[in-house]
Amino acid sequence: MVFLHPIKTPMKFLHSMIRVLDLEASLHFYCELLGLKQIRRKDSEKGRFSLIFLATDELTGTPAIELTYNWDETQPYTNGRNFGHLAYQVDDIYEFCQNLQDNGVTILRPPRDGYMAFVKCPDGISIEILQKGDRLEVCEPWASMQNTGSW
Repeated sequence: MVFLHPIKTPMKFLHSMIRVLDLEASLHFYCELLGLKQIRRKDSEKGRFSLIFLATDELTGTPAIELTYNWDETQPYTNGRNFGHLAYQVDDIYEFCQNLQDNGVTILRPPRDGYMAFVKCPDGISIEILQKGDRLEVCEPWASMQNTGSW
């Protein structure tokens, strides 16, 4: 494909939006368990919604997740197949996954290879966890742990 008029204005990725049903459960998962930080928040009484922006650090310009909480929504949101997953890199995938598991999060795709794992947030969004740098040495209990559900 040839573009006749290439875009001259640079583009910058800002955020991905996820609708959440239980704001407290979502904040616990993303902030307490994954370690994201709230970088800004907007509550709209008139619109009956809250927008909470989370990132890996508080630096402006860091790509973020926007949690959209509609105050009056009571039915779970459906997940379309067109959205894949969010991905985060960690220093020690085994330690990170153990902490998630100790806090009641099911490891759907265990880090059997010392490099990659998948979990889901309370609203069913897949989260890919990747080992920073080289793969860790394969070890138990992860090596023989089977996949659970889908991610």
